[in-house]
Amino acid sequence: MEDGKSMNKLNILYEDNHIIVVEKMPNILSQSDITKDMDLLTMVKSYIKERYNKPGNVYLGLVHRLDRPVGGLMVFAKTSKAAKRLSEQIKKHQFDKYYLAIVNGVLKEDGVLEDKLKKLDNGNTIVSDDGKESILNYKVLEVNKSNNMTLVKVNLITGRHHQIRVQFASRGYPLVGDQRYGKQDKKQICLYAYKLEFIHPTTKEKLKFIKLPTKKGSWTLFTMSKNV
Repeated sequence: MEDGKSMNKLNILYEDNHIIVVEKMPNILSQSDITKDMDLLTMVKSYIKERYNKPGNVYLGLVHRLDRPVGGLMVFAKTSKAAKRLSEQIKKHQFDKYYLAIVNGVLKEDGVLEDKLKKLDNGNTIVSDDGKESILNYKVLEVNKSNNMTLVKVNLITGRHHQIRVQFASRGYPLVGDQRYGKQDKKQICLYAYKLEFIHPTTKEKLKFIKLPTKKGSWTLFTMSKNV
């Protein structure tokens, strides 16, 4: 499956009776919207229905989302109990989401970004005094001076709408390929949810999943490893 062109296959990293962890390809919706384009939630439901010959509707809980252009790992709950427990972890900041991002410009030091972000009616998010507290921290992994880009690892502390994209763009470091908050360069956005860490909703085991983005486009300009 590549960039949403082949939607009949799923890259499943883990599955049991309670949860399923899959890779969302760039440009696939997390869940259905007014466009009625294919979405990952529907794809996973179809997979479960077909594989296990389930009659009627299939329950699948959506506990977190990724923006349409963004690829990466998502976990879905196969039971309402699992969905509730995963959602509680997110609220208590016990559910860790890590991203790889390539920003325009050279960042020299690791840092923490704190802002108040407000989502507007047009779908954009802005920095505003009447917005919600938004925090992330980032680590500089590699700098490509010849292309004026930096590869960063982002730990999202709060999960606001377009948070990573807006916080870096507001400081003059828009993400490469960000058509909304960055340069209109027609590139695929370089933001990928590469690692999830959370507690299994029933076994209480600490789980960690890692999947690096496919090395193409601007990702080829950097050396990436599972040590990030």
